[in-house]
Amino acid sequence: MSAAGGPRAPGPDPLLVACALRIEQAALRSAGRGPGRGPGRGPAGGHTLLRTGMGPSAAERAVGRALGRPGMDRAAVLATGFCAGLVPGMHPGDLVVAEETRDPHGTVPCTGSALLAEALARAAPGRTVHTGALTGSDHVVRGQERAQLRATGAIAVDMESAATLWAATRGGDRPVAAVRVIVDAPEHELVRIGTVRGGISAFRVLRAVLPAFHEWHRSLLLPRR
Repeated sequence: MSAAGGPRAPGPDPLLVACALRIEQAALRSAGRGPGRGPGRGPAGGHTLLRTGMGPSAAERAVGRALGRPGMDRAAVLATGFCAGLVPGMHPGDLVVAEETRDPHGTVPCTGSALLAEALARAAPGRTVHTGALTGSDHVVRGQERAQLRATGAIAVDMESAATLWAATRGGDRPVAAVRVIVDAPEHELVRIGTVRGGISAFRVLRAVLPAFHEWHRSLLLPRR
């Protein structure tokens, strides 16, 4: 890491992985453990794991602070954790890769969504990977509100991804992505994440897909055709 005001040290730009909940953080931390790795570190150079707290305001503040630290000015940002599926036929443990995120601030296009979806399919074989628009909410979405959001063209909803990506891009262009694991869906509404089968399934999937995040990050360094 370069000193303030000094030349930038050579090497790849960092990766910031942001989640909101302690249970999401626990899944990602357990995935990153291994010989020679500390908490929150992953393969191929590691990543910074940030727990933002719940809700769009908390996510916006936490991401802004994290990206203001030395060496993070060009960091790629990936928002992850659990979400609610909006499309009938979705199941707990399915994955959602955002092509864009939406909230009252506007729409943020995501980087390399197709490559990320392919990497996730390899990391979690047998799990369905959905791609499309991920919309933001300031509260947990239930019942008829799900159908209303689906009518806008969104395929899933969560409370932090859109705010995370908006905070990441408002200061300039950088690679951003959002990957969410469905913990409940129209036919599988859940009351508490940590005490039901769907929540356990989602935890295991989130724990399994960290290598795909690193594969996506490495792909950003490759020449574009």
